[in-house]
Amino acid sequence: MQMQQKMRVEKQVMSKARWLYVILGLVIMMALGTVYSWSVFRLPVEVLYDVGTAQSGLPYMTALLFYSLFMFLTGRFFKDWSPRKTILTGTLLVSVGWILSAFAPNIQTLTIAYGVISGAGVGIAYGAPLTVVTRWFPEKKGIVIGLVLLGFGLSPLLTAPIARALVEQYGVTQTFLILGVVFGVLLPVLAMPFKYPEADCVGDEKVLGAESKENDMDSAEMVRSANFKGLYFNFIIGTMIGLMMIGLTSNIGIELIGMAQKDVVLFISLFAVFNGIGRPVFGWLTDRLSAKKAMLFSYAQIILAASLMLLAKNGSIVLFFIAFSIFWFNVGGWLAIAPTATNNMYGPKHYSENYGVVFTAYGIGAVLGVGSSGLLLDTFQNFDYIFYLVIVSCLIGYLLTLLFFKAKLGNKTNLTTVSSLFDSASRNNGDRSAPLDELRETNSKAEAGIGTVNDRFPIET
Repeated sequence: MQMQQKMRVEKQVMSKARWLYVILGLVIMMALGTVYSWSVFRLPVEVLYDVGTAQSGLPYMTALLFYSLFMFLTGRFFKDWSPRKTILTGTLLVSVGWILSAFAPNIQTLTIAYGVISGAGVGIAYGAPLTVVTRWFPEKKGIVIGLVLLGFGLSPLLTAPIARALVEQYGVTQTFLILGVVFGVLLPVLAMPFKYPEADCVGDEKVLGAESKENDMDSAEMVRSANFKGLYFNFIIGTMIGLMMIGLTSNIGIELIGMAQKDVVLFISLFAVFNGIGRPVFGWLTDRLSAKKAMLFSYAQIILAASLMLLAKNGSIVLFFIAFSIFWFNVGGWLAIAPTATNNMYGPKHYSENYGVVFTAYGIGAVLGVGSSGLLLDTFQNFDYIFYLVIVSCLIGYLLTLLFFKAKLGNKTNLTTVSSLFDSASRNNGDRSAPLDELRETNSKAEAGIGTVNDRFPIET
């Protein structure tokens, strides 16, 4: 009796202590999110290396590409690493990349240091805090993923002013060095407490959106599902629009709306707040409703924002603020929809590997967004075509969502029938475990779009 009471007390303590991982994950993400503050360094880099806008964007673009690439590689090849080891490796690479950037003699070397090395470090470290919190919080995965990612979204709000002050005081190269040293000292310390929970440390709560372990699927099973195609292509579209609009915020504010640069910088800090808030909000929506409904809701908002910008003209500051608050809000939203949907549909067991595959869509979206927007502006010299592209992309995404996120069970079986099968199996005498486990496995695959319950449990009509 005393032993059971002691175990209950220990479980309650661990249940409260698990929030530490959310807080530490948020701080780590805020540091990793400094990659989004590249605009602070861009003009000083152009002056330092005597390069134009296209070349000064190479380190940033390369960082995004290697960030998404190493998310995939880490999930696939380093999935047996402990979260502490994974975060330590990634954050040390981030630190080394920033420090080497301080000594780069040209833009090509800076691209390797900042883009390849630091970007790879971000990709390695990014997934581990998310995996840890989803295992510690099986009953509220969406909201804790959103809270951790809040740090990544809010990063420019804090790191951009700090970086700007350091650049003005010490110059761009010394700023790279200072930030690299700070990251190298701080982030490994924050990584040390991270670990996965033991089986009896997490409560048995079951709420809407908290999947049981039977739906765990590896990457091979995941990519064969219809829902994966919907998730992947929609994530490409969502990140393409989001990263494109983030990159054009300053240009549109100055050239189309006629704002002063200092006012646009202030607005960008405010937009970063919306970016951060979008992550827990859409994580919660994905958990409580579904990935499909969260995606459709996002597309509706983005179409509204693009339509508002088609009405905007010189001096339309209110329209600009409303529209770009929505754009930035949904950038954060998609970076919560994708990981939450991956966990909910395919389970936590292979989450790191699975989300690494899903996250390659981010790199594709980054290239498509920046490339297509540049081509349209060079060709037409008119921002309206950007907003037309956004609306058309949303409509395509809307159709893809309806196409791939259909009812998952066969036309002879529905969820009620499946539930009755479980009840029937549990009431039967004899050895029930094998067929019941088989039914659970098949049903979980059906929920992710792989086959149907009828494939292996046909029901006569």
